Amino acid sequence: MHVAFHALAHLYKMPTYQSEGASGLDLYAAEDALLIPHEPQVVATGFAMEIPSGYEAQIRPRSGLALRHAITLPNSPGTIDCDYRGEVKVILLNLGREPYAVKRGDRIAQMVFAPVTRVTLTDVGNLSDTARASGGFGSTGLRDTTS
Repeated sequence: MHVAFHALAHLYKMPTYQSEGASGLDLYAAEDALLIPHEPQVVATGFAMEIPSGYEAQIRPRSGLALRHAITLPNSPGTIDCDYRGEVKVILLNLGREPYAVKRGDRIAQMVFAPVTRVTLTDVGNLSDTARASGGFGSTGLRDTTS
């Protein structure tokens, strides 16, 4: 799949795959930022792109940042729709206790492309019955206590 890419004046580095088997492109900070604990902050990447129709880009946390520094994305995965043409920016959140400095050029997130399935919703009045029915959060993990 081909994605049209537009480097903006403050681009530090183009997104890159770190290995042959990597599913996500690493995204780099195009600016310095200080992440204060529990205060989401938007960090620029320095590029825009044109995603083909029928696809989206998903922005996901980097596992190393999450493990070592408790840095994540509060809207993970973030979605970039195919009709968006603005600069790609990442919402970062520091779940740690101390401020975390992001430096221009740091890898801050990863981007995965995925096909989009669009559906048509039909109001049918009643839904078919299942064993789970309307059991909500955690309902499939409950043990059967009748035996």
